[in-house]
Amino acid sequence: MGNSRTKPSLDLNGVLLIDKPYGCSSFDVLRKLKYHFGITKLGHAGTLDPLATGLLVVVLGKATKLSQTLMCGQKEYTGTIQLGVETSTYDAEGEIVNTQPVDGISQECIQQAMKGFLGDQYQQPPMFSAKKKNGVPLYKLARKGQEVEREPNFITIFSFAMEHFDLPNITFRVKCSKGTYIRSLAYDLGKKVGCGAHLASLRRTRSGSLSIDQAITLDALLEQNTNFLMEHIIPCEYFVKSPFA
Repeated sequence: MGNSRTKPSLDLNGVLLIDKPYGCSSFDVLRKLKYHFGITKLGHAGTLDPLATGLLVVVLGKATKLSQTLMCGQKEYTGTIQLGVETSTYDAEGEIVNTQPVDGISQECIQQAMKGFLGDQYQQPPMFSAKKKNGVPLYKLARKGQEVEREPNFITIFSFAMEHFDLPNITFRVKCSKGTYIRSLAYDLGKKVGCGAHLASLRRTRSGSLSIDQAITLDALLEQNTNFLMEHIIPCEYFVKSPFA
């Protein structure tokens, strides 16, 4: 007999915190969860690029109605910016489009430039993004070699600090509002210090009051049964009663 992986449908409600692996899209995570457990309705509260890791907030059943509320909280990321190299996507996935020497770029210069990004501002989304122009995702236009005018997002950078300086790389931690493109932040920082840059790695560590410390890795979850899954689901009532930072 064939080994069918078909699961009975599960009607679950609540929030599941996943530590998304590298190279896997947010949609891939949902697809794998739906296939493995037979979940009937699910979504996420804030996507992560395939090359990013960390906290993916998955909403199940009735919790899908909370998606917008969950996405409104502050986000916190850690990551690495490589100075001296610009790419077409502003991250490590794209083609190198420009290189410049980083000689003479000091730690103090970077720290001073970072301070200039604090506060409320408008940020232009990258061409390689899911944001739409006349109904068409920008990345589809970018793949055709087209660059179009983009509507800037109003964002807030609450903190942006260097954690380690080792040219050409710097590691950082940033706290920001929803809608912030960290790839664009890396690109803009490179422009500001005059040598160019791209986002080499990224990890989301917090979303609102939720922390990566509460999350389970996708691989670990997919090795378990439904009872284990249900133990990791946060009830909808938690988010209705609790303020969201």
